[in-house]
Amino acid sequence: MSEQLKEKPQKADKKVKLPTDGSRAKEKAGRIKDPASTHVDEHVTHEDPTATMIPNTYQLGPYKPFPITVISFILKEEITNHLRDVQYDPHHSREMTLTLCEVIRSRVKELMIPRYKTVILVHIGQLNGQGMQISSRCLWDPNFDTFVSHSFKNKTLFCSATVYGIYYE
Repeated sequence: MSEQLKEKPQKADKKVKLPTDGSRAKEKAGRIKDPASTHVDEHVTHEDPTATMIPNTYQLGPYKPFPITVISFILKEEITNHLRDVQYDPHHSREMTLTLCEVIRSRVKELMIPRYKTVILVHIGQLNGQGMQISSRCLWDPNFDTFVSHSFKNKTLFCSATVYGIYYE
């Protein structure tokens, strides 16, 4: 019996030898395993060298809420000023949506709302008595994130503009 006990530790002490040159042994299918696809410890970062690091403030909420009334006024004013006497033209409406987005974006940026990202959507279409439904879905915090929307109609076109304010921690 003592001979059997001596043999068991010898079998357990067997170790698998891996090559030291970095190559891997062939798998059962005969392919060589790619060492880059199995290595987990590598971290690749694609950082912008010109970006500045902003230190953490550990602030969980905004100092002041998103100014809904001011942005609502900006939307009404810009849309009515730009589209009051405009006739619908499909080629011109594309340019007009880009112009309205840029004008609204610049007016909202002038407010310098701290720690909020803004997204502006403008839709312009022909008014022919048809119905249209515009919807959007967002993943956000209902305590701090919000939106402002405004619709406009004249004789030949309609416009719907939305400004989303997303709190950036």
